[in-house]
Amino acid sequence: MTYGIALCRLAFVAASALTALPCMAQGMPSTAGETLDGKRVVLADMVRGHSTVLVAGFSREGGAGSGAWMKAVREDPALAGVAVLQIAMLGGAPGFIRGTIKNGMRKGLSADEQARFVVLTQDEKLWQKYFDVSVDNDPYVVLIDADGNILWHGHGSAANLEPLLRTALR
Repeated sequence: MTYGIALCRLAFVAASALTALPCMAQGMPSTAGETLDGKRVVLADMVRGHSTVLVAGFSREGGAGSGAWMKAVREDPALAGVAVLQIAMLGGAPGFIRGTIKNGMRKGLSADEQARFVVLTQDEKLWQKYFDVSVDNDPYVVLIDADGNILWHGHGSAANLEPLLRTALR
């Protein structure tokens, strides 16, 4: 009888460990989104095989701060070989107003910038966990390597944190 109980406990522990693995890995969600130039994309597929900086906004304020990050990353020669994508989470915006919001975001962006700007409307909690969101009003930044490993993440002002991003790339 003791052997049977021990075997059951071992099976339970093994099953629990296997169930916990996806949470521990915390990979990038495979949510479909749309670029501002109208292409349907999966962000995880876009970044596969590339070192990438992801700049995300989870609110109007966070989105506004994302622009400063995009500019800082593009102007830094040390980050020239790194792909840069901007993300806006519009899951909380009513569906009937999302088109208006996207039109506003397109203004002033080149065709290339629109192709590198992904709008997500689903899985907000998964993305917040991926970016380690604690304050919605900040822009969030993640640097990933070509294998998808997070090398650095931060949130807040580009002026204060962009040097840390540059250092993490080395």
